[in-house]
Amino acid sequence: MNAPAESRAPGFVIRTLRAGEWQAYRAIRLHALADAPDAFGSTLAREEALAADTWAARVAKSVVSGIDYPLVAEAGGEFAGLAWAKVDADDAGIVNLFQMWVAPQWRAQGVAGALLQQAIGWAGARGARALQLGVNCANGAAVSLYARAGFVAVGAPYPMREGTALMEQTMRLELARKS
Repeated sequence: MNAPAESRAPGFVIRTLRAGEWQAYRAIRLHALADAPDAFGSTLAREEALAADTWAARVAKSVVSGIDYPLVAEAGGEFAGLAWAKVDADDAGIVNLFQMWVAPQWRAQGVAGALLQQAIGWAGARGARALQLGVNCANGAAVSLYARAGFVAVGAPYPMREGTALMEQTMRLELARKS
């Protein structure tokens, strides 16, 4: 089970998603997909079509899985951003970061950096060798954020998903391991 995490910064709190918050999570996930349809591996139409019990199960399972770390930025009682870290299915020494998004009114206020630092801390505390993610090559702000945090490009860019010309780049942060 994931221990609840919380960090505070001026105007917002970064914390783990709670099991009963599937409706709020669904709302921010759909908002993220509507705002940045080219930033994620899924589509708004695909996610909108999911049944309520699918959303509820996704969130409930993540809270107790021990391999998921769903984070939200909360400001004024509403979600201002999200990020999801998960231990890689094929290599427990790697944590993948995905669904990173910040609401437009909260951009450039430290929310993305705080979400990222919380995920890095969790991955490091687990003893992971690396944290990795895929980023839309055209999203200069995201690429810069990850580069400032120490992520480096790995391999060649690849198509984001079938039917699009957009390219994604894997970026990786090597983590210090405790001996």
